[in-house]
Amino acid sequence: MAVRAVVIEADGGSRGNPGPAGFGAVVRDPASGEVLAERAEAIGTATNNVAEYRGLIAGLEAAAELGAVEVDARMDSKLVVEQMCGRWQIKHPGLRPLAARAAALVDRFDSVRFSWIPRERNRHADALANAAMDAAAGKPSRAAAVPAGGGASRSPGDEPSRSVAGVDSPGRAQAREVAARAATRSAGTDPATAKASWEPRPSFTATRLILVRHGETEWTVQHRYAGRADVPLSESGQAQARATATRVAALVPSVAAVLSSPLSRCTATAEAIAGALGGLPVRRQDDWVECDFGDWDGHTFAEVRDRWPGELDAWLASTRVAPPGGESFTEVGQRVDRAMVALREAYPGETVVVVSHVSPIKLALRDALAAGDAILHRLYLDAAGISVLDMWPDGGVAVRSVNDTAHLPTR
Repeated sequence: MAVRAVVIEADGGSRGNPGPAGFGAVVRDPASGEVLAERAEAIGTATNNVAEYRGLIAGLEAAAELGAVEVDARMDSKLVVEQMCGRWQIKHPGLRPLAARAAALVDRFDSVRFSWIPRERNRHADALANAAMDAAAGKPSRAAAVPAGGGASRSPGDEPSRSVAGVDSPGRAQAREVAARAATRSAGTDPATAKASWEPRPSFTATRLILVRHGETEWTVQHRYAGRADVPLSESGQAQARATATRVAALVPSVAAVLSSPLSRCTATAEAIAGALGGLPVRRQDDWVECDFGDWDGHTFAEVRDRWPGELDAWLASTRVAPPGGESFTEVGQRVDRAMVALREAYPGETVVVVSHVSPIKLALRDALAAGDAILHRLYLDAAGISVLDMWPDGGVAVRSVNDTAHLPTR
């Protein structure tokens, strides 16, 4: 059942800064202190600040899943609280995409308030974060005592909550400013330059991405989950790859690079495109590989519904949930975001073709359109469909086309 108001307690840390890192987040009922949700995750090697932001993001996502409309977020990280309130600049480029994600989540609620609390009053989230750090370091999880209520009570010495986002309030404008500032992730970029504008931007200054879904496979026709299984193109898929190559060459006669997921259904499609562009080499990039569907790989959609109904419902309800033995869309989104930033920085003012799969391309388009996760279930991408987007150095984005299939025969 949806709740109206919640309290989030979040924390994160690393052992070494950077070092083995993890985060923890607790969502509570503000009246009773009852724990409504917990989130914790080991995130490999990262800094304290990255882990703290990840804890905040996890808490906000959990609050959204509960249907909350009012949030009181409490952290013992002065840096995160001050940056999310818009008072401190976000200077480190590694924190800007995380702040952007947090600010986008803030905008989904009617009101969000941030406050700093001492660490001893954040013991529940701290315990979860420490267990996650143990996991990141490959150590047995340490038992951590959490007081009744998890230390959620406040003392006169605590800082008061600070409004960040209220309906039509200056706080909401601050949150949007944080998001805009965080979106400019390149070091040395002036955050003020990424302003909204109705006027078209000059395309010659943008990095243009031609996002191509691979051609059809036998599993495509059979409606099977195809994650990391290396399923080759079918005869129909090979014909689609040739048609797509002709279309891409007509769209962009000059290309700086052709990149591909390492799976053969993508590399075969990419090689056809590269051949039509004059024989460019195809560079394989792991960040563009399909989501790992784990135990579902190779099963039809109907079989998964019959055998894993609960797991499927949970997966469809949250991008944080992974298929059994697989990878969540949140994890896929992180590597796609990393790949997009790298392309923008490596190919300013140039065009790059990327041949990938449904999930990575959908996540790239979701972020480019500043859309919510619901778009992942409403956006249809055909085999060998083409999508085009431009990215500017200041963080500006323009989506020019989605799922262009004019080059393919109708069925």
